[in-house]
Amino acid sequence: MNSRQRRGVILLILSVLCALGAFAGVLSVVHDANSKVGPEVTAYRVTSEVKPYTALDTDQFEKIRMPERWLSANAVTDLRQIRGKIAVTTLRAGSLLQTDMIVNQPALQPGQQEVAIMIDAATGVAGKITPGSRVNVYATFEGKKEGDPDQSKIIVTDARVLDVGQLTALDPDDDKNQQPTEAVPITFALSTIDAQRITYAESFAQRVRLALVAPGSETSVPDKDRTYELATDK
Repeated sequence: MNSRQRRGVILLILSVLCALGAFAGVLSVVHDANSKVGPEVTAYRVTSEVKPYTALDTDQFEKIRMPERWLSANAVTDLRQIRGKIAVTTLRAGSLLQTDMIVNQPALQPGQQEVAIMIDAATGVAGKITPGSRVNVYATFEGKKEGDPDQSKIIVTDARVLDVGQLTALDPDDDKNQQPTEAVPITFALSTIDAQRITYAESFAQRVRLALVAPGSETSVPDKDRTYELATDK
């Protein structure tokens, strides 16, 4: 090997060593950045403005990922934490949801009382109603005497759910086509008159159903639209 070839080999070796050194430098920078940023965790960001004392719903937030070291200790990392909660102040769109922004929803307002009834698990709950939900309560009744039409009535509007109990098996009935076999105890916060309406429906209606009301929806129903008969449907 002549001197020119030796110089070429030396230059090649030096080039390889420089490349290895540069690669090691890049790895060191990446490792240093990762060590400073740390692992990522789940957090939640407000998607649209939420007014104070408004019941919270999962649709109002979006999941994001961010470094754990940058997350405040009171950040909400699981949306189950908002169940039965209300906003204590205005939640601005884009802000990170934190536990000090929300409080437990008051169980009862002045003039309200706590009432629990059993609701058919198959037709009344469907797994979507949780504490803090707002529902309209429907009941179907047979005609008072032979020949009278059956009726569906809206018994209560905008009833606030306080608690959803465990699925309970009911005593078997000879007429299984008419009676539910499983029910869930639902506890409501109601005015005196609404408490009377809902307990009456539980006792005498053929069926009692709950209709989940979307947050922010208009819940009042005119008196003329509270009773439905098939024969008068146009």
